[in-house]
Amino acid sequence: MNYIYENDLIYIDLEKSEIPWLKIFTKENYKEFCHCPQNVKNEIWSKLDIIEKEMIDYFNPEKINIASFGNYVPHVHFHIMARFKQDSYFPEPMWGKKQREPSLILPSFEEFYSNLKKNYRLNFNFDIIYKYNNFLKDKNVRET
Repeated sequence: MNYIYENDLIYIDLEKSEIPWLKIFTKENYKEFCHCPQNVKNEIWSKLDIIEKEMIDYFNPEKINIASFGNYVPHVHFHIMARFKQDSYFPEPMWGKKQREPSLILPSFEEFYSNLKKNYRLNFNFDIIYKYNNFLKDKNVRET
């Protein structure tokens, strides 16, 4: 498994970033959301809703950003990002102009994923999550 979560309809990938940032992709390649069958749409919204709520409850961000562009990757996918005043780009989008060096101190990402697994029975691939924690250390993002 190359993703932190997958089932028959979707997979969830982790974006390497200083902020909590997950991406939900359809397993089948649909160019537009309106082309997805209803059960795939329902699965996307269900997981997006779970992730957004858990990010708010756990990380207490300034804002959650949800985006779906697909200009470079014409495959239905959604970005879910927890944003903080101390992140490098805030209030710009993560694709925007860098505003500052990050000064984030965040709760444990491993615990966040453990909560998702426990509360929603989502079976995450923890090998990828451990690698991500090493990436965060290199970015000078500290966990509490």
